[in-house]
Amino acid sequence: MKEHGILIIGGGLAGLTAAIHLASEGLDVAVIEMQQYPHHKVCGEYVSKEIDPYLKRLGVDLKAEGAKDISQFQISTEDGFIVETDLPLGGFGISRYTLDNLLFERAKELGVIFYLEKVIATVFKNDIFTITTKFNAYSSKIAIGAYGKRSVLDKDLDRAFSKKKQSWLAVKGHYELEDFQEDVVALHNFNGGYGGLSKTETGAVNFCYLVSYESFKGYKDIQSFNTEVVAENPFLKEFLSNAIPVFEKPMTIAQIAFDEKDNVVDHMLMCGDTAGLIHPLCGNGMAMAIHSAKIVSELISKYVNESDYKRNDLEIDYKKAWSKAFSKRLWFGRKLQSVLMNKRLVSMGIKSVGKSKSILKFIISKTHGELIS
Repeated sequence: MKEHGILIIGGGLAGLTAAIHLASEGLDVAVIEMQQYPHHKVCGEYVSKEIDPYLKRLGVDLKAEGAKDISQFQISTEDGFIVETDLPLGGFGISRYTLDNLLFERAKELGVIFYLEKVIATVFKNDIFTITTKFNAYSSKIAIGAYGKRSVLDKDLDRAFSKKKQSWLAVKGHYELEDFQEDVVALHNFNGGYGGLSKTETGAVNFCYLVSYESFKGYKDIQSFNTEVVAENPFLKEFLSNAIPVFEKPMTIAQIAFDEKDNVVDHMLMCGDTAGLIHPLCGNGMAMAIHSAKIVSELISKYVNESDYKRNDLEIDYKKAWSKAFSKRLWFGRKLQSVLMNKRLVSMGIKSVGKSKSILKFIISKTHGELIS
């Protein structure tokens, strides 16, 4: 049995950021992650600048790593009506391959221990967590769940959303296209879904789309779906016709759940997508994951350093702080998603927005937060 003060299950954005924050305060932190670094992930790869001051405080500078500076937002209907506006805070275009590895290296600099294994079970007993992988067992006083959108652990922890089939599929690829505008993140609708386009630090364009399984299942593969459905949007047709794929084949992830989730489960503090997943159309999932790591880290630090601050206080305060930061965004994202999945409503909505860009900026403001440091 290997013992640590804090164990983090999952080494994505939330897990790595929490590890860096806690280790920078001198705490004993270990991360259990099943994949080697660096690796690609299905992700929109646009992160709001609201997290920039906080990451810099942790010793991570995205701009210095070549992240693209994004200041413009575009959205189009299936038939090609497009609206563009500037982003109030703006964001960065950076691949998860680079960003996760950057955070990984920073965490190692600070003394974070990494175990590259897959967690299969967790038990909380006598105020201690026992976390089991296929080969080892680990114990800690505090455990953070940051293992992403969906895992076998969700069933082990008896989480409600894990018991039902989910209807969403995400597809991602990188493409070479020289004349793609660097400062733009674009959201293009098609029948049954929508896709985001933005440049990454390598110059490659990330194209990641979300589609309902009901729309996708009638096609034999991604290529035929792209040709017959995605390319019905003229902007996406032009992109797919001219862009050169970088990956041998697109990456996919299925069974994506946007249901409400508990952010404390059997005393484990859930962070990032494990606590709640905002719809990709909001373009703010990466920033939310990083922000949630800040919230949980600050409260854990208080728990470790203040003897009269008990576990129950920690859990109650985390639930409150998480809800205050994200519950309204998630609610708004679900409502916006239901509009975008309705062909008539999305067409009317975007064309109405075209007459008043202030409406579009209002929508953006409802899915983004203030600068955090």
